[in-house]
Amino acid sequence: MSASAGTGVFMLSLMSIPFCYLFNSLIYNNGAEAFFFAGFSAVLILTISVRFMLKKKAPVDRLFYVYAVFAFLSVVNLIIGLEQDNIIDGFVTFYLKEAEPHINTAHGHMISYWDGCVHYLMYLLMIAAITWGDSYRTIGLYWVGSFSMRTMVYILGNAVGKYGTQVTPLFILHILYISVSVWACFRIFSQPSTHDAQLTSIQEAQRRSLLHRPLDLLFIVYLIPALAFCVFRGLVVLDCSSKWCEDYVQQFEPYLKDPTAYPKVHMLVSMLYSGPYYIITLYGLLVPGCEWVPDLTLVHSGALAQAQFSHIGASLHTRTPFSYRVPADSQSVFLLVNVLYALVPHALCYHCCTQPAFFLNPKQEKKTQ
Repeated sequence: MSASAGTGVFMLSLMSIPFCYLFNSLIYNNGAEAFFFAGFSAVLILTISVRFMLKKKAPVDRLFYVYAVFAFLSVVNLIIGLEQDNIIDGFVTFYLKEAEPHINTAHGHMISYWDGCVHYLMYLLMIAAITWGDSYRTIGLYWVGSFSMRTMVYILGNAVGKYGTQVTPLFILHILYISVSVWACFRIFSQPSTHDAQLTSIQEAQRRSLLHRPLDLLFIVYLIPALAFCVFRGLVVLDCSSKWCEDYVQQFEPYLKDPTAYPKVHMLVSMLYSGPYYIITLYGLLVPGCEWVPDLTLVHSGALAQAQFSHIGASLHTRTPFSYRVPADSQSVFLLVNVLYALVPHALCYHCCTQPAFFLNPKQEKKTQ
């Protein structure tokens, strides 16, 4: 398949920049010139997209068109984040004033940047893979984790936080976006796995004891305190009366008590989902033949990366009230712990995906050979 379809999506996503500016001007000025330019911009976008996408055979994979729309929306989210920081002006001013108040919180600010940068890159990579006929299951699973964590924390935080009663018609669009994304998640899971290894290497890897697998031993040692840290922060947001919990909130993470409820939902989701993940991953590192381990680490790495990026950024952001920000004398410890908590699972994921022999089933591998 020609790469022109992927190029067309990239150009389409960049056209969201003048699109936002012109429609923002249209709403504010309501003039004939703004309407003309907005209409011209819409026609130009359609022309360019049709020109590049249908120049040769159109992509068969329906996720291509889903990711094309999501890439367009990701650039819009980046514009929202830049305008919130006063780096640009006049692109989404009306939206920031009249839309849901959640987007103007520190958490909403950080997910705008995550969508506009990380998700945008993933959409382009998956579109390129579809265009070239390659598998995108690995990137897709990482996106599944990132999308799932973003959605659960954002939607539940909106519902139980201080803005829970302020629901706008845009909520319907969120539901539509989530529905399409969930369908895309199932499509990604249904794709065949790309993990393989020679039968001899599988048998050799599974014969070695844990002491002869030093990396696996190190990851097991990490998973135990990571589980404890995950449960501990869950207890903190549940108002545990322990002195350790009270001291931790006051000295290191007062943001956990922020009334927007995003950090509380984040910690509860982590305790209920990341906690069991650490336990079953311990099992997968000890018992050979657990083929689900590489895929599970991909999903969890994406979820943890999105959650920790939003949590760290919001804990330090100026939109968070000063009393809930990380104290200056504790920022180094806060950053060290939270960055390591996000990075080590990625090292585990890389290890499981690049050296999957221990996790593969030798019987199925023998059948394929």
